[in-house]
Amino acid sequence: MVNSVALTLQEIFIKNRFADKALEKTFKQNIQWGSRDRRFVAEAVYDITRNFRLYSYLAETNNNFWFITAVWLVIKNDQIPDWQEFKHVNPNVILAKKESLKTNLPIYESYPDWLWDFCSSELGKSEWETEAIAMNHQAPVFLRANTLKTTRDKLAESLKKDGIETLFVKGVIDALELVKRENIFQNKAFKEGWFELQDAGSQLISEFIEPKSNELVIDACAGAGGKSLHLAALMKNKGKIISLDVEEFKLKELKRRALRAGAFNIETRVIEEGKTIADLTNKADRLLLDVPCSGLGVIKRNPDAKWKLTQESINRTIDVQHKIITEYSKTLKSGGVLVYSTCSILPIENRKQIDCFLQNNPNFELIKDKSLMPSQGFDGFYMALIKKTAE
Repeated sequence: MVNSVALTLQEIFIKNRFADKALEKTFKQNIQWGSRDRRFVAEAVYDITRNFRLYSYLAETNNNFWFITAVWLVIKNDQIPDWQEFKHVNPNVILAKKESLKTNLPIYESYPDWLWDFCSSELGKSEWETEAIAMNHQAPVFLRANTLKTTRDKLAESLKKDGIETLFVKGVIDALELVKRENIFQNKAFKEGWFELQDAGSQLISEFIEPKSNELVIDACAGAGGKSLHLAALMKNKGKIISLDVEEFKLKELKRRALRAGAFNIETRVIEEGKTIADLTNKADRLLLDVPCSGLGVIKRNPDAKWKLTQESINRTIDVQHKIITEYSKTLKSGGVLVYSTCSILPIENRKQIDCFLQNNPNFELIKDKSLMPSQGFDGFYMALIKKTAE
């Protein structure tokens, strides 16, 4: 298992694969593994990726992934393989060194210096430290009951019969939290479209837009359609949702998911430069702009983002966000509303972006906005409800 963990880390940090894709490759190469082996490797890979700066510092190497894995075993009080290469590993020295780093938070909590400093300046030192620590905890698994086919209570009861325990989520009407992490995609309820995997905070975004059953709603950055599917359920399969994306393969996945979910009021369109916005100008009652972002709010789920982000990539993303809200806001009718949302906790991608838009577009007004922080238990999200007051 240690060898597989090290090789998977090599895929992430040397070949620059995303963690989930690297694990997927490892599992395909080891189809004989049972659930226990798969769980061990997945947990090790994600935990080491999450704390890579700390573990590589303790191992005094950032490219010997076998030794870094051995350090992880020491920290977890697990057995180190009886390999000649590990004979010099001294658990007492490693643990003492770790203890001495507790006051050096960028290393102890494993963030690049530039990211730590940038986020401290954006959020304030104290708030950032709170969120940085919170984002190093494993994310809970949340489900969204598909109310086109069932209710949250019926879903919970069905899963319980299959030995899957869940909890209701306060403040999120259709959400359930898994008590224990497990593979739920083979469950009958999933195959019949009774639920989707979706963070509870993400579910609040679709609720925030308050779609009505007789309206035209545009989801302009739909991706594979998690929020489009939720909107369809909230609209009770009435009205119309136009789901847009630049990637056709994502919209094909949305169509497949919509079929399983029984969502029939969704139309997908691949975005065409210069045509799509022109065709939809002044058409939408409601507009969802779940824009590309740094993803800092979902580091619990995507810890490798810490090491892939750069200041330059964040700056480019901010420019893209500005372009999207400026251009796609033209699709709203007078009196229509849009929700701008990100999975980021940075004000520069959130409220500052909205303030800039409102300053340049006096025919729009902010109704309300909301931030969800990782320390509150969900992923980190921002959402702003904005009304178009006139042409």
